[in-house]
Amino acid sequence: MDDNADQQHLTAAPGYAQGQLAKAFTTALTHQDADTRRRAEGRVKRWRAVLAGMSGGLLTIGSRTPVAGFPAWVTPEVVHGGFATGTPGAGGPLQPYETRLAEQFGVPADRRALFAHCLTDTGLTWLWGQLNSGRYEVTVPEEGALLTMAWLVRHGETAAALDLVAELAPFAGRLRFLPRPSSGRPAPDAGDALHRRSVSATVATLARRRPDAAVETQREALAVWQPFGDDLLAHWLETAGTEGGPVLELTPDAAWLARGAALLDRYGLLAEQHTRCGKHRRPKENLAILRGALEETVAGRPLDPRRLGLLRHAVTSMVRRRGLPGSARHTGLRHAQRIQAALPSHHALAQVVLGRLAALPQESGIADLTPVLAPVSEREGRDTGLPAGAELPPALRRVVQRALSAPVSTLVERGVVPSAEVLAALVPQLVAVTTARSYDDEALRTLMAANYRAFRNRRSLLLLNLERQVRIEELPWVRAVSARRGDTTAEASLLLRQLGELAVRGFPGTILPNPLVRELGVLARQSELGAPLVEELAADIFMDAFGPKFLVAAGIAGELLGGSVYERYYGIDYAAVRELAIVEAGGAAGRPEKAGAVAARTSPGFMRLCAERAASASSAPAGSSGVSRGFGVAANGKVIEQAQILTTHNLATLVHRVGIAPEPGWAEPARRAFGTVCRLTARVHHNARPYSTIKDAAYAWRQSVFHLSLCTPAEQRGVLADLVAEAARQPAHVAARLAPALAGLRLVVEGGAFEPDGTADGGRARRLLGWTTDGHWLAADPTAVEREGS
Repeated sequence: MDDNADQQHLTAAPGYAQGQLAKAFTTALTHQDADTRRRAEGRVKRWRAVLAGMSGGLLTIGSRTPVAGFPAWVTPEVVHGGFATGTPGAGGPLQPYETRLAEQFGVPADRRALFAHCLTDTGLTWLWGQLNSGRYEVTVPEEGALLTMAWLVRHGETAAALDLVAELAPFAGRLRFLPRPSSGRPAPDAGDALHRRSVSATVATLARRRPDAAVETQREALAVWQPFGDDLLAHWLETAGTEGGPVLELTPDAAWLARGAALLDRYGLLAEQHTRCGKHRRPKENLAILRGALEETVAGRPLDPRRLGLLRHAVTSMVRRRGLPGSARHTGLRHAQRIQAALPSHHALAQVVLGRLAALPQESGIADLTPVLAPVSEREGRDTGLPAGAELPPALRRVVQRALSAPVSTLVERGVVPSAEVLAALVPQLVAVTTARSYDDEALRTLMAANYRAFRNRRSLLLLNLERQVRIEELPWVRAVSARRGDTTAEASLLLRQLGELAVRGFPGTILPNPLVRELGVLARQSELGAPLVEELAADIFMDAFGPKFLVAAGIAGELLGGSVYERYYGIDYAAVRELAIVEAGGAAGRPEKAGAVAARTSPGFMRLCAERAASASSAPAGSSGVSRGFGVAANGKVIEQAQILTTHNLATLVHRVGIAPEPGWAEPARRAFGTVCRLTARVHHNARPYSTIKDAAYAWRQSVFHLSLCTPAEQRGVLADLVAEAARQPAHVAARLAPALAGLRLVVEGGAFEPDGTADGGRARRLLGWTTDGHWLAADPTAVEREGS
């Protein structure tokens, strides 16, 4: 307990920030791209602010109130790694919209003056107009504060409005509390429909698309220079003998020379108009040889033996490669190339799509992609010169499909949401709607939804000493209207179950990313299900302590998994975990509040259990000496992994408390998670740094074991057979690497158990874990072992 207490005042060292500053400075000086250099200069400025704030005592990195003088609710500017720069997100110079409002209101261009004006009758009337129209944006949560104040005044809650003003007033000169007026009407409520990209963002992406230089160069070569080269070749072949003799066997006559001169004039025009392809200018290229020889001959200068030899070789090789001009082989080849050259460019087709998107609402998604992705119409063909019926290429279709507006399950099924991380970025839209629906007033619902979306753009801080990120209910303006919230427990429970099932069904081999865990945690609190969700902890800043919810989550896992394959495979005693939870809960209840202040934030028993399990776990390869290869981050990782194993990293909570039950059952997620294991294991082969990949493979394996444990015994045997068959279909090195893990799983399914070191059958069966401090058996090259044996 004393160890935990001693850690309550740790702060971050400046070494990381110094390294990031050096990296940004190097990029700003040396990168070839001007935009990249400009962005790096901005990072240099921000990292300098971080270091200056740390050295001057203005910043306390690792605290939830990192900037001196600002309360926790103020949105900080945060750079990579969770470091606050000292500048508030709603601070800095006046925004253009603030300057325009100051001019409109007839007040000085000063935030305090703007704030004061909004407390007048005229200012309140303007704010009420914004609430009524919904024509505003909230990009940082602070921009919704005065709108909330105006709503309170309009609804007779003057005391709450005054309290809010009193809390905001000390920062009125430094932070912007006014909303951003918007010219467009708010997007209609699309219900459960979500979109990754808005129409306007899709337009911006397509507008940045430029013609591909390599493709356009090839198009010019096919459409211009190859036909000209064919004409040049045919012209020289006229000088061959009647029996197909060598070129210039016949003496060119005046008509031939005149046609040659016309060819040279045509070449000059083509070279002036078509400048992408420069191959025709290279002296050693066949076309350049034919053209140079023609220039000499038309000028009346005889060809020297060397040039004549080059000419004859060029003509012979061109005929040998493609056939005589006009022959069936030559004609077929050129026909295919003309078709290829006539295909419209991606850039030209993008302009057609831009025209279609221009007619759609810009700030929403696209409910029906069919007309946007349709082939070029007759009218579009006439307007652009593109062939009617031309199909959009996959690259353009993918850009547009990201704007699809549909239920999130549809987006996952169609691959628009390809990962749990992308899902996590979309979920705040749904949670914002669900949260806002708890308010009975339409204007307040719109405001709170906008406020939630802005809050979710707030970047997480680097936190030490088991502090937690600021929650939205801590914002003074959200707290001021909390009494207006209705009961949405049923709606939050339903959404939590739907999202939990979607994440498990859609990405069964991936642990829930922290942003998604945070959103699900909001719904869990609203649903009042008693469903503690735990984040993935960073091994490099682990504080050798876990919050009490980890032990609660492990207890829930024990309720679900007691006696299961999962418990036996990982060697867990869930009965002991439940006893530990009872002991700690009883101890905390009998402890004085002051003495228990630290204990309430940690679970020392759970930390001790994870550390003991990590110390006994071994991932060393068979035959390894077991000598430690280093500790630090890896040692922390082993402890954190044991916490994830004991809690199942939220899977048990979602199943046992939330009630997720993905269709068609648990066998399919177990198989798909193992597919992820195989894919990741394949990346270990010949990988100089395999341990990050091994860690992810072990996480996917844990998901597979969990899903398998929820199957019936008959299903378990069938799934195990499927996993073995799937491994056999993999490359030999993948099958060999996974053989010990599969043998260990078979052992447990059939009622056996591992030895204390996590092995069985003389090391032929092994428990698969991810983190290690002494080498990992999955990293060993099985092909090398086979070579040594042979």
